[in-house]
Amino acid sequence: MDGKTLHECAKRIALELPFTELCWPFGPEYDVFKVGGKIFMIALVHRGRPLINLKSDPQKSLLNQQIYRSIEPGYHMNKKHWISVYPGEEISESLLYDLLNDSWNLVVDTLAKKDQKRLRPG
Repeated sequence: MDGKTLHECAKRIALELPFTELCWPFGPEYDVFKVGGKIFMIALVHRGRPLINLKSDPQKSLLNQQIYRSIEPGYHMNKKHWISVYPGEEISESLLYDLLNDSWNLVVDTLAKKDQKRLRPG
């Protein structure tokens, strides 16, 4: 997946997740996606290279970094809890979907129980 497709695909998937809010608290060059007021994805370009930062379970993060060359510790984030996904042929839409869902759920898990119920009905 090339950089343009990575950003387009990740943004589309993020906006399909329930209660997602898109904002620009760090300036127009950073697309920030939040749920419950907390960030679960940032799309940006660093030194000409598109990337997305996602929240990730530490164990899954290490595993994904071993499996996929295009997944690295989170750029400018806590390296234990965030990953950066760069363009690469091994990055697929279904992988992005799984990574984004994990990130969204990890953030929702940190919210108050009443907010979790509201964001995850049923």
